Amino acid sequence: MRRTLPILLCIAVASASLFAGPSFKPFIETEQGAIAILSHTYQNGNFKDENPTFDFVKQGGQDNMYPFSRYAVGATIADNHRLWFTYQPLNLVTNVSFQEDVTIGNRVFDLANGRESMQLTYSFPFYRATYTYDLLSKVENAVLGVGIAMQIRNVSIRFIPVDEDEAYIAQNVGIVPALALYSEYRFPFGLTLSADIAGSYANSSFFNGATYAFSGSILDASLRMAYDLPNGFALFGTLRYFGGTSDGKSGKPAKTWTESKERYSSNNIATMTASAGLSWTGM
Repeated sequence: MRRTLPILLCIAVASASLFAGPSFKPFIETEQGAIAILSHTYQNGNFKDENPTFDFVKQGGQDNMYPFSRYAVGATIADNHRLWFTYQPLNLVTNVSFQEDVTIGNRVFDLANGRESMQLTYSFPFYRATYTYDLLSKVENAVLGVGIAMQIRNVSIRFIPVDEDEAYIAQNVGIVPALALYSEYRFPFGLTLSADIAGSYANSSFFNGATYAFSGSILDASLRMAYDLPNGFALFGTLRYFGGTSDGKSGKPAKTWTESKERYSSNNIATMTASAGLSWTGM
C-alpha cells in the first residue's frame, strides 16, 4: 500500500490536467459472450501442501461454458491520452457431487454418508482504471499506447453442502497495479484491428514491504476486430485470455469472519473468452 498510494495520486493529477486539454472524445463499450475455464486450482491451509489442491475444472464442475460480459467507459484526451474504466463481472456457480473426500481450509467434506452434494461459487469481479499515452501520435491511423492500470478485485469462494449447515467461505478485496498496452490500426474502409494488454507480477516483500512471502500475477490480453457504423457506433468481436495466480502465506491476521483463518492460499485461474459488442465514440 505504501507504493500504491503514490501511483493513485499520479493518476489523479494526470487525469485532472488532461481534462483541460483541447480535445475530448468519450467512448462507451459493452460486450457479451462466453467464457471457458482452461484451468483453475485452489488450495487453502495453514501452510503449503497441508491440504490437497482442489481442481475446479475436474472436481468442481467448471468444465462448461458460461455467460460473459464486460463494460468500459472512457475518453481520448488531447489526441494522445487515453483514460478508461472497465468493469468485468464474473460469478461461476456450479453444482457437483463430490466423489472423494475434499479438504478446504479447516473444513472436511467427507463421504461417510455417501456422496456429498455441493454448490460451489467462485466470484471474481474486478474494476479497473487504465491510462495510456500514444507513442505513435504522428502516425496516421495507428495507435501504440503504453501506461499503467489499477485494478480492484473482489474475490469470494464458497463451498456449500446442499443438505448441511456448515460451509467454507473465503472472500477479500485487493488492489492490483499493472502495466498496460493498447494498440490499434484503422483502415480507410472502416475496419479497425486492436490489441489490449494489462499485466503484472508482484512479490509482496518487494511491492509493499511485507516480511512474508506472497506472489501474484495477472494477464488480461485481447485481440479485437471492429467495423465502423454511422453516428460514431461500431460493432466488434473480441477474443480474450484472462488469467491470474496467487501463492503464499499472509502474515496479517484475518480481520473479518468471512476472511480465511488459514493463512496460506494458492489460487490459479486461466480463462478464454469470445464476445461480440457495440461501442460508441464521440466526435
